[in-house]
Amino acid sequence: MSGSNFVDYVKIFCRSGAGGKGSTHLHRDKLTSKGGPDGGDGGRGGHIIIKANPQLWTLIHLKFSRHVFAGDGGDGSKSRSTGFDGEDRVIEVPVGTVARDAETGEVIFDITQDDESKVLVKGGQGGLGNWNFKTATNQTPRYAQPGGDRVERAVILELKVLADVGLVGFPSVGKSTLLSVVSAAKPKIAEYHFTTLVPNLGIVAYRDERSFVMADIPGIIEGAHTGRGLGLRFLRHIERNSVLLFMVAADSKDIHEEYKILLNELKEYNPELLDKRRLLAITKSDMLDEELMDEIKMDLPDVPYVFISSVVQKGLMELKDMIWNALNS
Repeated sequence: MSGSNFVDYVKIFCRSGAGGKGSTHLHRDKLTSKGGPDGGDGGRGGHIIIKANPQLWTLIHLKFSRHVFAGDGGDGSKSRSTGFDGEDRVIEVPVGTVARDAETGEVIFDITQDDESKVLVKGGQGGLGNWNFKTATNQTPRYAQPGGDRVERAVILELKVLADVGLVGFPSVGKSTLLSVVSAAKPKIAEYHFTTLVPNLGIVAYRDERSFVMADIPGIIEGAHTGRGLGLRFLRHIERNSVLLFMVAADSKDIHEEYKILLNELKEYNPELLDKRRLLAITKSDMLDEELMDEIKMDLPDVPYVFISSVVQKGLMELKDMIWNALNS
C-alpha cells in the first residue's frame, strides 16, 4: 500500500442528535371533551457509533469527512405515541483504533475485536410526555420534559497496528526484505533510509499450517521518542505487538550498543514496552563465517538470538521456531 493511502491519525468533530420533546397533549375525541393527558415521549437523539470493520486497514476514508452529525429525535405526540429515534451515525474503523478526547488526550476506548462497536457520543435523551406526570392531585398536567441537548465532542482516532510480531530496527537493516521473504507482503525495498514509510503486515506460514502476523514498522533512529525522523508517528504501532523482534545488521559497528539504543527509544516512548518478549535477529549474516559469528556471540545482549540472511534464506526456519515459541510460551 502506498504511503499516500495510509492514514493512521485523524481528528473529527462529532455532534450527536438532540432528543425529541415530550408532548403535552390532552385526550380529545367526539365522545370525550375533557380527557386526561396522553402526550407521548420524545425519541432519543442519534448516537455517534464507532464500529470495527475487519476489511479496513487505514483511516483514509475519514481523511475528508471531518464532521459527523447524527439525527435529532422526533417529538412525542398524542395517544402516548413516542417520537422516532434520531438516525445514528456509524463510523467504521480498522481493528486496533483508539479513540481519544481531542482536548484532554484521555483515551475514551479501544476497538480491538472484529465487528466490535461502541458509542462514541450519546444522543440526547427523549423528554417524557405529560402522561408520565399524572398524579392523584394533578389529573391533567399541562407540561412535559424537553428533549436532551445535542452533545458536541472533538475526537482523535488513532490507529495502532495489530500484529503478533513487530520488527524493530534502524533503517536499512533488512526488515522489509525479511517480511517479503517469509510472507506474501510486498513492501517497498531499497538501499536508503526510510524506504518504508508505512507499517506493512504479512502472514507468515509456519509448520503444520499454522501462521502468525508480522509487522514491518518503519525504521527507528536515535531520538525517535522525541519526534525525530518518523518518531512518534510510528512508535505507537509497536504497542500492539505481542513479541518484538529486534533486528541489527551483522556489519554494525557494535550490535549490543545498537540494541541498547533501540531499547532505550522504546523505554522513553512507553516503559510498558519493556514488558514484551524480546528477540534478536542479526541480519545480513551471509557475510559472516563461523569465526566471526563466534566472536559476535561473545558480546550479544541476554535475549534469544539467531543469525539470519533473507537474501540467501539462512536461519529463517530457526527464526520462525524462535518466534513461535515466544508467542506460545
